[in-house]
Amino acid sequence: MDPRLLLQQLHLAERLKDATRHCYTSGGRHESVAEHSWRLCLMAWFLRDEFPELDMDKVLQMCLIHDLGECFTGDIPTFLKSNADTDKEDNLLLNWVATLPEPYCTDMTALYAEMAALETGEAKLYKALDKLEAVIQHNESPLDTWLPLEYELNLTYGNDAVAFSPYLKALRAEVLADTQKKIAEEK
Repeated sequence: MDPRLLLQQLHLAERLKDATRHCYTSGGRHESVAEHSWRLCLMAWFLRDEFPELDMDKVLQMCLIHDLGECFTGDIPTFLKSNADTDKEDNLLLNWVATLPEPYCTDMTALYAEMAALETGEAKLYKALDKLEAVIQHNESPLDTWLPLEYELNLTYGNDAVAFSPYLKALRAEVLADTQKKIAEEK
């Protein structure tokens, strides 16, 4: 990639460092989209041996690019995001991807299509980890940052996404135990 173009794309991606998510860190500040994506990649890397049949490089690529659309729209919590919000983010993202040189344009377009279809093991794993990371982060954040609806949401969020994998179901059970412990300690 031409160095000038590379810098332009890196400047765009840098927006994710300032784009905050709904969730807070354990230190009490808003988490950035970039921080979420980083830990999502770390989770995928740690699970390489648990999913030897999957192309984990592809999973890592999915984790890296999954929230790039938020460079254009910012983060909207899942419980507030409408279909119109999703369509807007997807359109802005795909318009940007279309401006990238080859092979990035073709590769990213294919990855986003695979991620949206959620039919491959790689796409299912990325999506499950994305949801699990969000709950793990909520468990690490102070309870006074939780919205009332999150007490119930954090008990069930991601259950559907992990259903395909015994390992991920076991991980979700551990995350659930952490959630229940955190809520019980408040009482």
